Amino acid sequence: MKNFRTMLLLLVAVLPAPTFAADAEAGLLAIKALGSVNGQALACSEAKLAARAKQLMLAHAPKTQRFGSAYEEATQEAFLGQTRSGSACPDPTRLTDRLNQLALQLADTLPVAAPAAK
Repeated sequence: MKNFRTMLLLLVAVLPAPTFAADAEAGLLAIKALGSVNGQALACSEAKLAARAKQLMLAHAPKTQRFGSAYEEATQEAFLGQTRSGSACPDPTRLTDRLNQLALQLADTLPVAAPAAK
């Protein structure tokens, strides 16, 4: 048994490190993009789109301060950007398409975790 542990430790030491950092960064970027869509939807009174963005965030993002803050900051920046620019709101279809793209991206980068059994 001791030889097995030693062999396992050596094997782990020589294998390439998993790309958890890259995966987390890709997930964080997707959450920021989701926050941006949420901010635009809120600024443009698209309540259904904002609710869907929030649902996607809650379903996919890890429950950490880093991800929550990234989402909130992106939401605020997009909201303020839209309201301060004075430009017309994007077409709701365009925002819906962007949400659909992000939903697919989130499914790959931050899959929904199965609920814990009780």
